[in-house]
Amino acid sequence: MDEIQIFDYIGEGYKPVHDFNGWRVAVLNYAPRFDVETMEYLERHNETDEIFSLLEGDAFLIVGESMKRVPMERGKIYNIPKGVWHGISVSRDAKVLIVENTDTTRENSEHKLLSEF
Repeated sequence: MDEIQIFDYIGEGYKPVHDFNGWRVAVLNYAPRFDVETMEYLERHNETDEIFSLLEGDAFLIVGESMKRVPMERGKIYNIPKGVWHGISVSRDAKVLIVENTDTTRENSEHKLLSEF
């Protein structure tokens, strides 16, 4: 008999929900650090791309050293290539699907305060 796994996350912030064979699926929900008013830094991953897809609510990506705001549309796929500074701001009712390599970690990523851009 075939079985499936079903994952969901309703808590605050970022949560990996499934890792398999070198890739990870995570869910990102609202948390204060993803609020445009309280966001403190952008990050970049030096070895891996990162995929974002808006499932619910509203969100925008902040991309590059120019900190360009890219409004997200539900159901579209947004790829942030490795080495690109980025952040995400989400509404309180947002849910974002993230796909990345399982080796996307703090050890191969950098963070930079918004005030440094």
